[in-house]
Amino acid sequence: MRVEIWSDIACPWCYIGKARFTKGLAGFAHRDEVEVVFRSFELDPNGPKGVSAPVVEMLAQKYGRTLEEARGMEEHVAQSARAEGLTYRTEGRDHGNTFDIHRLLHLAAARGRQEELLDLAYRANFAEERSVFDTGVLLALAVEAGLDEAEARAVLTDDSAYAEEVRADEREASELGANAVPFFVLDRRYGISGGQPAEVFTRALEQAWAGREVEEPAPAEGACEPDGACAVPQS
Repeated sequence: MRVEIWSDIACPWCYIGKARFTKGLAGFAHRDEVEVVFRSFELDPNGPKGVSAPVVEMLAQKYGRTLEEARGMEEHVAQSARAEGLTYRTEGRDHGNTFDIHRLLHLAAARGRQEELLDLAYRANFAEERSVFDTGVLLALAVEAGLDEAEARAVLTDDSAYAEEVRADEREASELGANAVPFFVLDRRYGISGGQPAEVFTRALEQAWAGREVEEPAPAEGACEPDGACAVPQS
């Protein structure tokens, strides 16, 4: 079975959803026969390259909130992340165009190191004081993931490298009706949107494996839309 996951490094629910899916997959009897492929999806494809802004200020502007209210929104998401055992910083993070990250992830996929780089990028963005919108940080992450430094640098300095692969993923997402991420597709037959609980993923995998139609789960509390808007759980 193949599971494809459309996501963006800038999406907190993709970070949380990946952790929940990993737990759900661990509870699936045939987990060793599941191929997981990560696909590109940009929340802010029109954002200028090389320009980033603090997440809290971006949230305040987008939702018309005060900075204090925006910090509260971040704290709500952080609580969901921490419940999955993830570290989540609510201050000091920035937001920007993720096209270069996706291009580098395609290089990593070609070298068999995609998930390693994805996990490092998520950790840098949400848990550490490292900006994934900085070319130097991206290069360091690529090396940490096991990629050749010169090859990774060549990709980052050539805007056309793996650009079509990123755009192809995004076209497929549109064709499949993905209007929010994370978006999970099981064997190109069933789609699941949002950071669903781990048990929902386990059940969906079991149903798909048995050849049964996957029950459509209730809308998840966590998803980010193409305009960058992310659902915030209420407490």
